[in-house]
Amino acid sequence: MPSVARSSRRGTALPARPDENTLVDRFGRTATDLRVSVTDRCNLRCSYCMPAEGLDWLPGSELLSGAELTRLIGIAVRDLGITEIRFTGGEPLLRKDILDVIGAAAELSPRPRMSLTTNGLRLPELAGKLAEAGLDRVNVSLDTLRADRFFTITRRDRLDKVLDGMAAATGAGLTPVKVNAVLMRGVNEDEAVPLLEYCLDKGYELRFIEQMPLDPQHAWDRDRMVTATEILDMLGAAFELAPHPAPRGGAPAERWVVDGGRGSVGVIASVTQPFCAACDRTRLTADGQIRSCLFARTETDLRGPLREGASDEEIAALWRSAMWGKAAGHGIDEAGFAQPDRPMSAIGG
Repeated sequence: MPSVARSSRRGTALPARPDENTLVDRFGRTATDLRVSVTDRCNLRCSYCMPAEGLDWLPGSELLSGAELTRLIGIAVRDLGITEIRFTGGEPLLRKDILDVIGAAAELSPRPRMSLTTNGLRLPELAGKLAEAGLDRVNVSLDTLRADRFFTITRRDRLDKVLDGMAAATGAGLTPVKVNAVLMRGVNEDEAVPLLEYCLDKGYELRFIEQMPLDPQHAWDRDRMVTATEILDMLGAAFELAPHPAPRGGAPAERWVVDGGRGSVGVIASVTQPFCAACDRTRLTADGQIRSCLFARTETDLRGPLREGASDEEIAALWRSAMWGKAAGHGIDEAGFAQPDRPMSAIGG
């Protein structure tokens, strides 16, 4: 009788996993993109991400050490076929040893492509050091160009710092600088065109992201979410948009060429037009848990085995098993969908 794995989500038997070293799943997908959350802490308090007082941060003893992060990233690249790494948080630049972690990953063979998602506040001082450590580029979160709205959304008066950080990233060669923007009804949806105009002028690549149900308050309201269709309608009224000729592959953004080649813009329609069938991501949380999906309700612990002396191959086998059980999709539109217990800041983007 062939061996079977058990799905912790439904308790049903899974088919036997093929003898593959890579992170394959039951639906023909292979994860090659690792999202590594290095901290759950943040120095902003974005209203759609956390309450004004912040959250109960993970105790330091529960966080992976720099050596543990480096070891797990090495296993992912050498043994599991990971070719791309995105460092996330919380705010990853709050981690004191982030340069050491990036530097160690840059020395791996084969060398992975590396990016980092940040709110930009520490980029003015760190952009050059990040490039020297081996980082290839950055994604910067920016939802508004208005200082008053920035304060309303983030509860901090730091817009100038973010804009300076984006310029510093460009100066350091961390390009293309990609800008992530979330539009919210009644808050900033009138800035779709100004945000794109600004990014085109500066040479940044803008990505609009549909707001997702990942807030700790569980107050996400689909009616407040500005959809991809609405975003494209607003942009189409001001710019000439044409489908981007480059293959999308597993990229979350559907891209459009703007004004015949002036630049490009992407729209990530995670809710209304999910791209789960082409997903190539695996996620490692700051406390050493593997998540097969951003919206997963279950996790696989690597920190415990790591600290108990598990070998690299044993860790790799746990990781492979976790990804084999990945669901076909996130299920936001399915009856009974439940938001993950962890908020986005604790999962990593």
